[in-house]
Amino acid sequence: MNIVDRQLPDKKSKNEVSLSAYTLLFSELIQYNQRKVTHIKELERRLADIGYSVGVRLLEYIAWKDKGDKYLKRETNTVRFLQFIAVTVWKLLFGKAATLERSMDKKEQFMITEDSTLVDKFISVPKDMQGLNCASLVGGLVEGLLDAAEFPARVSTHSVSVDTQKTPRTVILIEFNASVLAREQKYSL
Repeated sequence: MNIVDRQLPDKKSKNEVSLSAYTLLFSELIQYNQRKVTHIKELERRLADIGYSVGVRLLEYIAWKDKGDKYLKRETNTVRFLQFIAVTVWKLLFGKAATLERSMDKKEQFMITEDSTLVDKFISVPKDMQGLNCASLVGGLVEGLLDAAEFPARVSTHSVSVDTQKTPRTVILIEFNASVLAREQKYSL
């Protein structure tokens, strides 16, 4: 059976890819791109670009495979679409939901936070690259999902140290374009 013809995984299904195969592939992806750049920001940008193309295709794939409205309908509300990303897409990709928060200062800013991302789980960053955030791939994925659903936004990925955790928390900061908020306000009932 072709992989495209299979059903989308749900919470009861087993993982399709072993964790060791995933980490090997991700490690090779980082090493390949690391050889092609000279600065950490360039590497993060390349990872975000890869994630972006995956995000665009992922939304298309979910919409194509979803025949019974289980996962997706054409969402026009920014908060509901972000909830779809933080809960449904996160569970499909990482097996657990992320946390969605709205900025107190700016109404166009949202944050998706996760205490320990799978992409950072087995990464050991060398001393000369201490600022590297490999979760930029996930930030690019979120940006691709948003652009594919016609919610243009600027997405950035940050690591935030937390005293109670060994690993830093990943924060994906989403800042929607003014056109998205104007459209939402215009069509809200």
